[in-house]
Amino acid sequence: MAPERPDPPFLLDVMCGKLATYLRFCGYDAAYALDRGVEADDRLLALARDEGRTLLTRDRELADRAGERGVLLTDRGVEGQLRELADAGLPLAVAAEPAHCGACNGPVEAVAPGAEVPEYAPAPDETEAWRCRSCGQYFWKGSHWDRVEETLAGL
Repeated sequence: MAPERPDPPFLLDVMCGKLATYLRFCGYDAAYALDRGVEADDRLLALARDEGRTLLTRDRELADRAGERGVLLTDRGVEGQLRELADAGLPLAVAAEPAHCGACNGPVEAVAPGAEVPEYAPAPDETEAWRCRSCGQYFWKGSHWDRVEETLAGL
């Protein structure tokens, strides 16, 4: 398994779901509010505080209430949000190996060569693959991985 990023983990509010996926591809621990069943501002603030997470939000009032634990994103689109984070000094590059599931943020593990995989996943003898220990989803470096790399390179 890839090492955790040393950066503080993130909590993304309901307006930043696509951004969570990109941050996970970059190796960040990026929890998404709706994955946790949390929408109310007070619950988001408590979760960020209790888990030591930096809250990423497009809600100005929520960012103000979060204080140092909050980052206000002004762009509506994920590429603009990524650019804002990069401009603020956050390193954004696809991790050599995934650390977090792109779907649920759970930890991932390498799939051993010869292991059985679902029909939709490539054979691990031919293609390096990972499995989420939380939701069971399989990942490999394919076209989606390439698109994320292209998006980040264009920032």
